[in-house]
Amino acid sequence: MTFKIYKSFFSTREEVLEDLKETGHWPTTYVSEKSPELPLHWHDLDITGYVMSGGTYLLDEEGIRHDLNPGDKLEIPRGSLHAEGEVTVTTTYIVGTEAPGHLLEQLQMRLEDEPGRMI
Repeated sequence: MTFKIYKSFFSTREEVLEDLKETGHWPTTYVSEKSPELPLHWHDLDITGYVMSGGTYLLDEEGIRHDLNPGDKLEIPRGSLHAEGEVTVTTTYIVGTEAPGHLLEQLQMRLEDEPGRMI
């Protein structure tokens, strides 16, 4: 199981919100300031992300870099190993989660060898 990136998937916020209606995910705006690359990890829920401005990259479980730019859509299934890359410019996302809640609590990193990962 791995994440999927859809390059140039959208061009407006309205298109993102329309897509979120189809996924059924709850939207939250998240602004990421400059930050270092994160360790390989997974989450225990499905996540949909839309890069609104800025940009960064994701690493897959093999360490391969996947660039993310404005207009890109990202799907990270529960249990998918990944690592958010270094953020060098302020990057704004709309993040969709399958249930409403506090986004940072929902996105708690679960390390690669932590029990409970469904693959």
